[in-house]
Amino acid sequence: VQLQASGGGLVQAGDSLRLSCAASGSSFRGYTIGWFRQTTGKEREFVAGIKWNSGHKFYADSVKGRSTLSKDSAKSTLYMQLNSLNPEDTALYYCTASTRVILSNLRNPSAYDHWGQGTQVTVSS
Repeated sequence: VQLQASGGGLVQAGDSLRLSCAASGSSFRGYTIGWFRQTTGKEREFVAGIKWNSGHKFYADSVKGRSTLSKDSAKSTLYMQLNSLNPEDTALYYCTASTRVILSNLRNPSAYDHWGQGTQVTVSS
């Protein structure tokens, strides 16, 4: 499966964004889809994830209450709504997919096999 992330941009603190992750070459059926983010010099950080078939969703504490995942199976697209953005949310956001993810490795980027190119989110104060 190939992944295309989009929806990033330059916003002000308090604004919202909706990031999209579109699949091509395959549907998301059977995959766990994750969002990770990374800033220069830091490791990739888990943000949110969803088990596509069951719809079970998982959120990092840093975005819990401010983030909502939704999926469009017909379009093989996952959306992540991010609200109340703050400068600490500034990062390159990646979507990723894997069939190997279990609860214990959900937040580990090495558990994921397919990565999109990333979309930049910049939040000004």
